Amino acid sequence: MLTVDFSRFPLAAGDRVLDLGCGAGRHAFECYRRGAQVVAVDRNGEEIREVAKWFAAMKEAGEAPAGATATAMEGDALALPFPDDSFDVVIISEVMEHIPDDKGVLAEMVRVLKPGGRIAITVPRYGPEKICWALSDAYHEVEGGHIRIYKADELLGKMEAAGLKPYGTHHAHGLHSPYWWLKCAFGVDNDKALPVKAYHKLLVWDIMKKPLATRLAEQALNPVIGKSFVAYATKPHLPVDAAQ
Repeated sequence: MLTVDFSRFPLAAGDRVLDLGCGAGRHAFECYRRGAQVVAVDRNGEEIREVAKWFAAMKEAGEAPAGATATAMEGDALALPFPDDSFDVVIISEVMEHIPDDKGVLAEMVRVLKPGGRIAITVPRYGPEKICWALSDAYHEVEGGHIRIYKADELLGKMEAAGLKPYGTHHAHGLHSPYWWLKCAFGVDNDKALPVKAYHKLLVWDIMKKPLATRLAEQALNPVIGKSFVAYATKPHLPVDAAQ
């Protein structure tokens, strides 16, 4: 289930991609399939080991084209072990709402992104997220949980202040907001509640089968209750006189 829309965020074979806070690796895997040179970074060592196993399995199965590479490594988003201007593309999906120093993370991503490079940032959308917080303290008052809710203008303003030039936004996962509202209402850890189980079954069916009915429903729901806000930006080239 991808949050980044690659039709709006072009990726060329051979692009060097950083998936920061990669989690289970969904965007890193897609970039690898598209022929990129992928570096997936996360602070969770267990998840990184799983991502590395999947990279190896994908290579063995021939899922990635010739020239594509994939590396998974533990790392700190506030102190990335890469030189300046290392990546053509940076993706950070559903991560910044967890990090107290979000400005520091933005600065690090801009530092390692090449001039002219592209960045995709996704965070929980303000409206649906506010409902989750109102329904359940356990949803966000946990170690490593969500510590802020972004308004769209706030996130875009921080991106611009970090030196990025936003060029597009959209919302994603409209079908998923009701699921999380149910989870929050019946208990975040209560997967046995009938409405939660039934809705989860619907989401699994949607992800596996991609039926036209749910595709159309999600397209209609995304602008209204899309769970994620997605922003795309570029790192401008320096003016010629500033680069000298």
